[in-house]
Amino acid sequence: MPANPTVMQAIIQDGYGAPEHVLRLAETVVPPVGAGEVVVRVRATSVNTPDWATVAGAPYIMRPGIGLRRPRRPVRGSDLAGVVQAVGRHVTDLAPGDEVFGSTSHHAGAFAQYAAAPATQLARKPAGLAFTDAAASVMCGLTALVAVRDVARVSAGTRVLVNGASGGVGTMAVQIARALGAEVTGVCGTRSTELVRSLGADHLIDYTKEDFTQGAQRFDVILDNVLNHPPKAVVRALAPGGTFIPNRAVLMGLGPVSVKTVSPAVNRENLAALLRLLESGQVKVVIARTYPLEQAAAAVTHMLGHHPGGKIAITV
Repeated sequence: MPANPTVMQAIIQDGYGAPEHVLRLAETVVPPVGAGEVVVRVRATSVNTPDWATVAGAPYIMRPGIGLRRPRRPVRGSDLAGVVQAVGRHVTDLAPGDEVFGSTSHHAGAFAQYAAAPATQLARKPAGLAFTDAAASVMCGLTALVAVRDVARVSAGTRVLVNGASGGVGTMAVQIARALGAEVTGVCGTRSTELVRSLGADHLIDYTKEDFTQGAQRFDVILDNVLNHPPKAVVRALAPGGTFIPNRAVLMGLGPVSVKTVSPAVNRENLAALLRLLESGQVKVVIARTYPLEQAAAAVTHMLGHHPGGKIAITV
């Protein structure tokens, strides 16, 4: 690659539908660097729920906001890890050659060789942390961290149930809750029980054999990454004063329970907290499979299966 490339390879989305029909590898321009931004030579990224939802264009009600016939931002991906290529004139604490991880800006996706990101949404990547692990930790790790630490205020002895414990957010949430001293119950399928047990879950519920909403156990916090039960059924499993954290907004009218959603801020403070957990060994990134950039459509299809067993990473 030249020192300051103007064109790059990226995965372009032409419309809505099946990933293999609407995603293609193409040549496009390298995003410009804003005053407070950094252009990163992407080494790895990962697939998150907003990526496959935007590829599918579902639910349809979201299309007026993202583009009626095709997304206004044609490149998917927000998580990234890579090497700083260029910095904006207001950036003083990062320089070309620095290895970083974090999240892209609103106008540039990460399924590409280069991506732009606000400097405030990037942190230096330690040499011992793989690019794939760093990229795969961002959205799921920050979502789990904010949900467990800030929203639920989990501490020693808190009884936490994680529904969807084998997914990207779930694997992180199990480990972070355990690191904070919680008693963790993980809900997952049969093939993922050993994985979730290895992450430190105190108790396991195999959803193919048992419905946690029908059991006698009560929990102080339920982090529901799946919403495969009616919310009214889920909150019956809460202890008095418990907190229900669904992965998206749900209708109210659930009685005297605390229902809270999570909007994790991608900033250096949160990235530093996540990094401390990763470096301490208390939390590890679980990657189900890694795809090269040219197979990004297959990576999104894998995510659409809803049973990834960890994160889906993409190397660039």
